[in-house]
Amino acid sequence: MSGIVRGISEDMHRQIIQAVFDEDTMSSTSVGMSDLSDEILLCILRHVPVCDLMKNVANVCHKLHTLCHDKTLLTNVSLSEEYQADDVLVRYILKQLANHMQSLSLNGCYWLSGSTMELLARCRGVTHLDVTGCRITSLRLSRLLSSLSLLRSLAFDVTPGFNSAQLSSEAVDSLSRLSELRQTLLTPSYGVVPCCAQLRKLMLQFDISDVTREGIGVCCQLMMGQSSVPHYQQLEEFTARLAPGEVNQTLLLLYLAVFSVHVPKRLRVFLVSIPGPNPAHWPAAPSLAQSLGQGGDLEALQLPRSWLDSFSLKRALEGNSPKHLSFSRCPALWTQVFQSLLEGGVRDAKQLTSLNLSGINKVLYSECRSVEDQLVPETMSRLAAGCSNIRQLNLMHTHYHHESSPGQGGETHLCASLAKLTHLRSLTLPACALSDGLNTHQVSINNTPSPLFLGLKKNPRVGLQNYKPDLESSLSEDSTSGLSLLLAGCPFLETLEVIGPGFVSALPRLEPCTRAGVEPRGMCEWARGVGDAHLAALEALPRLRRLSLAGLPGVLKGTGLVQLTQQCRDLRVLSLANMGSLKTMNYAPALLDSLKQCTQLQELRLEQPYLNANESFFEALSSCSRLQRLCLISRSGTFDPLAVENFMERCRHVIMCHMFMGGTLVACRTLQKVLLNRFSVERSALSVVIYPLQHEDLTLVIRDIPLTLLDRITLFQSHVAQPPHLSPL
Repeated sequence: MSGIVRGISEDMHRQIIQAVFDEDTMSSTSVGMSDLSDEILLCILRHVPVCDLMKNVANVCHKLHTLCHDKTLLTNVSLSEEYQADDVLVRYILKQLANHMQSLSLNGCYWLSGSTMELLARCRGVTHLDVTGCRITSLRLSRLLSSLSLLRSLAFDVTPGFNSAQLSSEAVDSLSRLSELRQTLLTPSYGVVPCCAQLRKLMLQFDISDVTREGIGVCCQLMMGQSSVPHYQQLEEFTARLAPGEVNQTLLLLYLAVFSVHVPKRLRVFLVSIPGPNPAHWPAAPSLAQSLGQGGDLEALQLPRSWLDSFSLKRALEGNSPKHLSFSRCPALWTQVFQSLLEGGVRDAKQLTSLNLSGINKVLYSECRSVEDQLVPETMSRLAAGCSNIRQLNLMHTHYHHESSPGQGGETHLCASLAKLTHLRSLTLPACALSDGLNTHQVSINNTPSPLFLGLKKNPRVGLQNYKPDLESSLSEDSTSGLSLLLAGCPFLETLEVIGPGFVSALPRLEPCTRAGVEPRGMCEWARGVGDAHLAALEALPRLRRLSLAGLPGVLKGTGLVQLTQQCRDLRVLSLANMGSLKTMNYAPALLDSLKQCTQLQELRLEQPYLNANESFFEALSSCSRLQRLCLISRSGTFDPLAVENFMERCRHVIMCHMFMGGTLVACRTLQKVLLNRFSVERSALSVVIYPLQHEDLTLVIRDIPLTLLDRITLFQSHVAQPPHLSPL
């Protein structure tokens, strides 16, 4: 929900409360919901999920039954992440609303049966349909398209066995009128793109493994006849998001082949996200950039690091007013990006609302990082002044090492510059950006060996830091002064990520790609000084909804997390990984106290070595009564099977329980079977995966997880600074 809509909703809420409970303006007669005006009730009902609207609210009274069927509530229906909507309820909703709906989203409803999907053919007035993640075969898609003649926007999965030759002539005719298409490719295919001659928006997600489950290599050779080559004459927006793998990159180049010959004149959005340090080269990228710059209406641009040079970028941005720019892992563009944004290289920089500068340092991570390779407060201050409407900013994998002397603009800290971005709602920062300076006391302890054991001491292992409980007391009282400036200037932040150098998730899906571009843990001395005091300062963000903290060795006891959760009571998503020492989980008691206060939490992702998921842990977690998704990742971690079962019994909204920890394969499979047998009947969307983290078959197990859930557990909330339809890997 946008900030404006939320503000209107809160204002309406206050008016309702005042109208109902203010004794000075009302008689002593009791007032019920039926006494409120239809306008107020419709405003309230607009925020009620359609499942509750039709199943519960409509049955309260005749007035609410009538209002629940108001066309303003039923035109756009979304059942995405409505995990309680089983086949029976969805069939009932489709039957009741078939003649009312114009837009229907079943995105991520992986649990619905194929027979339920068949009923979508009744919704003949639908113009926008999203069945991503649902059970759609080529024959089933053909029957749907044959009935939905008004369809203009379609989103679905291209699964193994898909055959466009099975589409009927009526289905092909419907596809020819589509203006928007989103395909999730799980097998090498053009899908239905060749049938869509009027496309204006094409969104692709490539998630194909290089080998099959049997270990056979996947072939990416496609039919190259005239009927199968995509054509994009009317295309205005093109986005592509890739999972790791050579097949995905090869297939992407086939989709892009037409751009080498002809670039659509109306193209204004071009976003391509390829994970890993060495994306496949595309020779046509410079000519594409030139074409994008000529139109003067470029809205969004994202290209892999090897596709664009400074001159091409300059030509692409000249005379345009982009709203979204992403230069993730593009160090060669460091200088040109700021020149274009700050020195008149774009027509109107104030149009920019989303900016991704993740890893845009001039050089790769090294021990000899110069000042020129860091973020400069003066430059960021100019950026904040010129691009004052930025709402999403990603600075992950960059560095800022604060010194005492103020910059030329008078700022003493990077956070003071960022505080000028008053419209900011989502922010990703490197941990060192929060530090007020190098903690020399801590550095001396870590780096100076005892003279007595100088000749006997082994070289320290990279990534393991030795901390003592009293280290944090050595921080000065104003150690969070920089962060306080940021929080005072951006009090409306809803999403915050703080990522320390060296963090790499232990799950294997993206690990090889991310490790290649990440420096060793503990290399940045400034990042080590970010600890509990900084977490406690985040209590100044009352609207915080999503919080991600990873790779913060300076968090010792976790007391700051407790203070944070006491004030940020509306936290919905919490991701914690590799906090404090990796040898032991020192902040476990504080974590339990924090979880007891997260009553609105819907998703928890916890990755920490030596996690003890015992009865106390799950008892504290049971306080999160609205929890829906849980993912625990722990090398050498342990769990109590009975405690897990009792937790699932108490928290009846949990539909995702994924645990990748220690223990034997037999113990993991036994618990998984128990949970599925006991709870899958009442929770049709239930996904339970319990598997040893270091087992050789873990990669195959992860493949079977529904993609809509898989992205949640393998990505550390790296959606920040991306347009809504593209989240990078």
